[in-house]
Amino acid sequence: MLAYIEESWLIALIGLAGGVLLGLAARLGRFCTLGMIEDAHYGNDRARLWMWALALGVAILGNFAAEAAGLIRLSDTIYLRNDYSLIGAALGGLLFGYGMAHAGNCGYGMLARLGGGDLRAMVIALVMGIAAYVTLSGPLAALRARLFPIDPFPGTEQGWAHLIGASFGLPAGVVAGFVGLLLAGAAVLALIRAKRLAEIFWACVAGFAITSGFVGTAWVAANGFAPWAVQSHTFTASVGDTIRYTMFTSGLEPDFAIGSVLGVVIGAFLGTLIRDGFRWEACDDPRELKRQMGGAVLMGVGAVLAAGCSVGQGLGALSLLSFHAPVVAAMIWLGGWLGLRHLIEGVSLLRQA
Repeated sequence: MLAYIEESWLIALIGLAGGVLLGLAARLGRFCTLGMIEDAHYGNDRARLWMWALALGVAILGNFAAEAAGLIRLSDTIYLRNDYSLIGAALGGLLFGYGMAHAGNCGYGMLARLGGGDLRAMVIALVMGIAAYVTLSGPLAALRARLFPIDPFPGTEQGWAHLIGASFGLPAGVVAGFVGLLLAGAAVLALIRAKRLAEIFWACVAGFAITSGFVGTAWVAANGFAPWAVQSHTFTASVGDTIRYTMFTSGLEPDFAIGSVLGVVIGAFLGTLIRDGFRWEACDDPRELKRQMGGAVLMGVGAVLAAGCSVGQGLGALSLLSFHAPVVAAMIWLGGWLGLRHLIEGVSLLRQA
């Protein structure tokens, strides 16, 4: 395949394909992080929580099965190769979750809404992407690196499956397989009892999209000539990458992040046409837009500190069972709950929490 298409374009197409699947899952399956948290706390509905558990279980099984088949070395992924700051993971996750509630969705959800014609989502996504780049490589980069250092050579894989497996003399894949089967099995049973069969399908699609990113980029990295990162979908700094590529296309090559972002927008657009028809939407309340833009800034900063967003850490890194992913995921949930409580019940009740 590399004889017929440039490596950078192949990487972008892999991201595009997985992004389309995630966009369809968002629109047709209502796969959404903030919606999951809101349903669980205020809607007395756990279906989207079980969807997330099933997607995670499918991704865990897919990732470690691919490694067992020799298709990928999971230790090559950034989440298992680097030792991230635990404080950065906790603070970043909290900022991201709180910002997500005030923005009205995460980066992935914003792109899905943009694909449905929501112009407000485009503004919020742009602000989030710029804020991420300000923290990643802009004016705040030096301060971030000093306060929340990353060790790129920790010596061992930074994952629970590898740690537990080594402690008991088991392959990491056995530990991960048990966790993945437990999550997937419990989620399928819960969704069947609730008669939510469509949710089972779209959760599996989302989990497969995560694994396809890791496996696809690993294949190009192993068979190509450029040092490509082994990665999967994440939607904060990736939006910043897309903005940068749009402005400086002649001097840059496409990559996985750009394909992923465009794929979600395209998939959501197709899902919107299938579900209820495309229509343009805008924001009529300047105060609401101001609040949402503030939330987007928090998401951009938080995702960089946490080394990923609700999808990048909550599905990608967590499906590798990395050390820091549970911390980030828990803090995103806590931040999202606090943000929703602030919006729904008021500041006074937030202070009582």
